[in-house]
Amino acid sequence: MLQVAAILEESIVDGPGIRTVIFLQGCPRHCEGCHNPNLLPFTGGMEYTARQLADEVFAKITPLHRGITLSGGDPLAQPEAVLEFLRIVHSEKPKLTVWCYTGYCYDEVKDYPLLAEIDVLVDGPFILAQRNLDLPFRGSDNQRLIDVPETRAAGSVVEVNL
Repeated sequence: MLQVAAILEESIVDGPGIRTVIFLQGCPRHCEGCHNPNLLPFTGGMEYTARQLADEVFAKITPLHRGITLSGGDPLAQPEAVLEFLRIVHSEKPKLTVWCYTGYCYDEVKDYPLLAEIDVLVDGPFILAQRNLDLPFRGSDNQRLIDVPETRAAGSVVEVNL
């Protein structure tokens, strides 16, 4: 089961193009200045099976959507359930790109099977002292936009250039 706090039908600030954003409930990090502090507890939100979440998300997708974004909380705190959901997404909507925000650094999660289903990983904890409002799609200077397929092929981190 997935603990989902909210689903935003359309966003242009959580990755390129129009995206549907899924905010997952729960985060172990508790970063100072967290953007979504109400999503830190692992309790709350609504429970979904992977299939239920996919059906709800697919109902919101239009031909104008470029993809979906997983945010939170921290999606990687629910890795098995998120993997099941993303496998459905790629099976049924293969043209959608998947972005995922996490407080984990890439090296901490590089062996997670669900990374095979993610196109861009925005990694690293939010650091209030490094907050930068000029960065596209992230909040602090330490966070990276990682091209996951390219990174896995190269064997070292490849960042997305915007």
